[in-house]
Amino acid sequence: MGAVATVTIFATVLGAPVAMAAESPVGMGSAAPFAVLAGTTVTNTGPSTISGDVGVSPGSAVTGFPPGQVTNGSIHAGDAVASGGQSSLTTAYNDAAGRTPATVEANPDLGGQTLAPGVYKVATGMSLTGTVTLDGQNDPSAVFIFQAGSTLVTASNSSVKLIGGAQACNVFWQVGSSATLGTQSTFVGTVMALTSASVQTGATVAGRILARNGQVSLDDNTITVPTCTAATPTPTTSTTAGTGATGTTTAGTGATGTTTAGTGATGTTTAGTGATASSGVIPTGAPNTGAGGSVGSGDNVVLIALGGMALVGAVAAAGQGVRRRRAYSTSGRRDA
Repeated sequence: MGAVATVTIFATVLGAPVAMAAESPVGMGSAAPFAVLAGTTVTNTGPSTISGDVGVSPGSAVTGFPPGQVTNGSIHAGDAVASGGQSSLTTAYNDAAGRTPATVEANPDLGGQTLAPGVYKVATGMSLTGTVTLDGQNDPSAVFIFQAGSTLVTASNSSVKLIGGAQACNVFWQVGSSATLGTQSTFVGTVMALTSASVQTGATVAGRILARNGQVSLDDNTITVPTCTAATPTPTTSTTAGTGATGTTTAGTGATGTTTAGTGATGTTTAGTGATASSGVIPTGAPNTGAGGSVGSGDNVVLIALGGMALVGAVAAAGQGVRRRRAYSTSGRRDA
């Protein structure tokens, strides 16, 4: 019971079943620039167009160019570049052959199937009649590796079709002996044959035809070294709301005016609080300019002040008159 509980907990923590990691591409090293590479000879018939290098090593015979044309590359016959390519081809071949786990195909003919990324193995000869579809499942880095125990033979007019973002640069065919691509077939991927490879009349290859020990024969073919297109990231738009300046507006407040008129009552007028000014400017000016104050309150203050002054003047004048009359009366009596 303790052991079962331990296993249960372990599986729960790690997750069961554990998903297998995606395959990495087979590294081609110095063999990557070669569209065609043989061990003994390369022969061509007809106006083949090869985009990439053509090489042979340890042999040195390359024939049929022209009429064959090599573009975006050079011919390397028995030189150090071809030798380096063969060395990298051996490493790549062994890498592809050793990839596990592999799905063992009960039917050696891949025709009519749609395959997901992964490793596929046929213990004997592998064949293709019709069309095999490789679905990248929207992953441009999806890798497909095919392991043929002996030969690879594709029928006339057969094809390898790529969908779901799959790319020819990530398709690899490891062949235990020799590969033959049928007439007018459309093939995709890098063929790594232990012995030899024959590309028959009119066949088109988006990939490489590489033979470690034997010859490669061509006949009016188009072969193009594949290049991987990097995945285009989905643009992410992030919008950050801008923070405006915080404005503080203080309503203008009128001044408070206090006026005392003579001995009369004290008049106090307070300017009302003005409305909020949108510009934030505090109004200034006479006491009666505060917005919202009593209508005419400033004028009343002035009138009261003037009235008080007039009253004071009148009282003073009256007092002066009384004093003069008194002085006049007294003076008259003295004169009499």
